[in-house]
Amino acid sequence: MLKYIASLALFCSFLLSCSTSQKIDTLRPAPDDASPIVYENVPSFINLPISVKLKDIENKTNSLLNGLIYEDTNIEDDDIEIKIWKLAPITIQNENAVSGEQIKTILPLKAIIKYRIGTKTMGVELYNTREFNLNGVLTLNSDVALNNWKLKTKTQLKSLDWNESPTMTVFGKNVPVTYLINPAIQIFKSKIERKIDEAIEKSMDFKPNVLTALEKICTPFQINEAYESWLRIVPLEIYTTAAKLKDDTFLLQMGMKCNMETLIGLEPESKFDANKITLKAVVKIPNQITANIVAVSTYQDASKIIRKNFIGQDFGSGSKKVKIQDVSIWHKNGKMVIALELIGSVNGTIYLAGFPQYDDKTKEIYFDKLDYVLDTKNKLMRTANWLAQGIVLRKIQENCRYSIQPNLEEGKRTMTTYLKNYSPMSGVFVNGKMDDIQFQKIELTKNAIIAFIKVNGEINISVDGLK
Repeated sequence: MLKYIASLALFCSFLLSCSTSQKIDTLRPAPDDASPIVYENVPSFINLPISVKLKDIENKTNSLLNGLIYEDTNIEDDDIEIKIWKLAPITIQNENAVSGEQIKTILPLKAIIKYRIGTKTMGVELYNTREFNLNGVLTLNSDVALNNWKLKTKTQLKSLDWNESPTMTVFGKNVPVTYLINPAIQIFKSKIERKIDEAIEKSMDFKPNVLTALEKICTPFQINEAYESWLRIVPLEIYTTAAKLKDDTFLLQMGMKCNMETLIGLEPESKFDANKITLKAVVKIPNQITANIVAVSTYQDASKIIRKNFIGQDFGSGSKKVKIQDVSIWHKNGKMVIALELIGSVNGTIYLAGFPQYDDKTKEIYFDKLDYVLDTKNKLMRTANWLAQGIVLRKIQENCRYSIQPNLEEGKRTMTTYLKNYSPMSGVFVNGKMDDIQFQKIELTKNAIIAFIKVNGEINISVDGLK
């Protein structure tokens, strides 16, 4: 009887052990020491064509030169006093539509010039001062070049057409002196030329416009809300060709050398630093560009994505099943360690390790040669051999992957919207086209998975006008 009771108790104990969960206690592989994410980024190139209407230059020049535009009241240095007024708005035109190298400035003006003739002998001043009244239209031609972000002109007086005959005040009366004043124009010619050059230089300072536009463009923007992915552009250098005048527009071809990064997680900070951007002169900037994008997925963010794959799924067979409650990923000796927190027939945490790879067909990052780490495998063989079997491991492995296809497609869709006359600020427009996104390679750091992506196409960021 006692023997029967003992056998029954043993049988019940066996049934009880089969119907309740087993606790598994495995050793956690220690992650490598964390360090900053360091990777080699291949620079990308983006076109930055700048177009400025002559009308914009004309408007800004007129705003800078108004009313009394020049005054020299010191007669002692060169025996000349000059006052020049702008009588009507200045007009600026393309002087040579073929070569695109000169602009013509037409300046309606009124001038009063005092010219002193005489000597100073034995401390006695013997001077005779004459005042000339001028009213006419000054025409100037300017050669154009770009220097240090500014459009530089070298202006020369071409002609002066009088609205009224120049006069000289004699005994309170204006006496015509055209035959005398024309040679005298050379006296103030250089001053007017320099004044026009200074006004155009102030009007055509590209730097504030370009840097403001770049700052907007380089502010990270979200390309996929579900995956919390962001695109960040970090400018390195700006290239420029010579400025050309075509019809009524100045054209300036610029190109930006930059790093392009895709980061997953919280919104990253901008790395735009205007003080570090240099302007370099080049002969030609190609239209076709290559964007080399770095996709940075921290292990914490990758864990969140993979965790979603396990929601609502059972792993096992019959009455022996487990659910994955949580997923953690980290780096260990060149491999990825995946920690799976289980509930069900087995409670506890198991650890797998494998090498991250990229499947070009499915556009997925998966883990090749994924297997239980040694301590986990040994304890599963003793306590839950069914969980250690290959069929369960393969089912788990199928879920230990995440597709970047949505990222690529969403990234392309989002980028396409930014390439259709997108205007981050007034007067700045982004246009272009993209080919398919190509995955290049994958690298591991101690705290992130780094994917390298290449995109061919055209990206133009045009700065239209000066505000």
